[in-house]
Amino acid sequence: MRSLLYIVAVILVIGWAISVFAYSVGGLIHILIVLAIISLVLGLFRGTTSSAV
Repeated sequence: MRSLLYIVAVILVIGWAISVFAYSVGGLIHILIVLAIISLVLGLFRGTTSSAV
């Protein structure tokens, strides 16, 4: 499950980078980077709790 979150985060970061440099849509594009950061943080928290058990 953790690797899936990393894959989603990478896809969202790539989409964000393409959108910022190619289209300049405005504030809506930054939702992608926020979702990617949330996915990474969730992956880190879930990874540390599962290895501590």
